[in-house]
Amino acid sequence: MSDSRARRPEGRPSGGNNIQHLKLKLLVLLIVCALPLFGSVSMWLHGISLVPLTVYGVVSVLAFFMYWADKRKARADAWRTPENILHAVELAGGWPGALIAQQVFRHKTRKVSFQILFWVIVLLHQVFWIDQLFLGSNLLTLF
Repeated sequence: MSDSRARRPEGRPSGGNNIQHLKLKLLVLLIVCALPLFGSVSMWLHGISLVPLTVYGVVSVLAFFMYWADKRKARADAWRTPENILHAVELAGGWPGALIAQQVFRHKTRKVSFQILFWVIVLLHQVFWIDQLFLGSNLLTLF
C-alpha cells in the first residue's frame, strides 16, 4: 500500500503551507507581541517616538523574506544565510516576522540550538518592554 502524500527526500510530508496547531501558534504570537506592540504604540501616541513601531514592522518584513530566501536556498542546496545574520535581524526587532516565517515555511523549527537563541531574543524584547512600561526604565541602569 503506497502513501498518497508527497514526501520530501528526508521523509517529511511536503504538506504545503499548512501550519500545524494554528490556533495555539496564533495565541503564542499574540501573547509575545502584546508588550512590544503596546509599548511601541504607546510611545507613538505620547509623541515620544514612532521609531520602535516602524522598526518592528520593517525589520519583521525583512526577517520574513530572509527566512523565505534561506528556505529556498536550502531546498536548492545553495549558499545559505548564516544563522548569526538571522539572529541579528531578530534582535534588531525582526523576531515577530521570523516567528511567523518559521511556521509558514517550516524553517529552523527543529534545530534546538537555533530555537533556544531565538526564544532568548524574544525574552530580551519582553524584558525591555516590561522595563519601559512598568519599571520606569530603571532595569538598564543596574548594568
